Amino acid sequence: MSLDPAALARAADRGPFTRVVVARAQGSTPREDGAEMLVWADHVEGTIGGGALEFSAIAKARGGLTGIEKIPLGPAMNQCCGGAVVLGYERMDRTTVSQITGDWHARPLTPGTPEPLAVTRALARARDRGETPPLLVENWLIERVAPPATPVWVWGAGHVGRALIGALSPLPGLALSWTDSGAERFPDMIPEGVTPLIAENPADLISLARTDARHFVLTYSHSLDLELCHRLLAHGFGGLGLIGSDSKWVRFRKRLAALGHSDAQISRIACPIGDPTLGKHPQAIALGVATGLVKELNAAQAATGKGKRAG
Repeated sequence: MSLDPAALARAADRGPFTRVVVARAQGSTPREDGAEMLVWADHVEGTIGGGALEFSAIAKARGGLTGIEKIPLGPAMNQCCGGAVVLGYERMDRTTVSQITGDWHARPLTPGTPEPLAVTRALARARDRGETPPLLVENWLIERVAPPATPVWVWGAGHVGRALIGALSPLPGLALSWTDSGAERFPDMIPEGVTPLIAENPADLISLARTDARHFVLTYSHSLDLELCHRLLAHGFGGLGLIGSDSKWVRFRKRLAALGHSDAQISRIACPIGDPTLGKHPQAIALGVATGLVKELNAAQAATGKGKRAG
């Protein structure tokens, strides 16, 4: 996991908060290194695994704890995991979030602590050799700064569109745009971080999308679906999924070919979408689509090279 400056900036708009991060996980633990939770006096976002550990961490964050806390889960929390974690507590606000720049962000969990030589060397190896530094060095956190969010466009606010937004909106690293032809087609509550876009003809919004965006076409109209696919093939995209049956896809392939698109271009569209073994319920389709997208993005991140972890 990595620091997401854009997400933290949105969090800071709510007011100062304490970020609780799993700085080190050993043995069987609820979450992995880098899992985070943001804690305000009246609100919590994210999770470090739930249960007694999380309940205790929330209370300590609200009590003003900063620095590191070492917790053997069995003896201290009576949890059956049997492992141990080191939690880092850091206060954040708009100023501290604005200081997150570059590829790696290193800072002490105890403010004012001089940078240890081990941190300096770990950062140098990360930048010069591509080695991934330890997350926790003495009482300093070193985290990769997340790249800009991946743009994802969901076309259609019907049952499947709503289910897909519900599945994708909690995930980090996504910039979600949600389109339809009228405000009445959207739910009363739109998840935080989702940008609703309305146009009489939603296809007119395609020019606003980045050419590397992922798109999921799920509208109420086959003719609109076809127009979206046609225009997106000309505009460019990082991925394009179309809801529909095998027979719908056969018809669409013929119509897109008649509109001048090559077989190679048309074959970049995924149809049907989701995992057919999960069924056709809107939530099942959304689950399959979201799982596929997460796998794709994780594989792409791994391919860009995490580097080997430094000792």
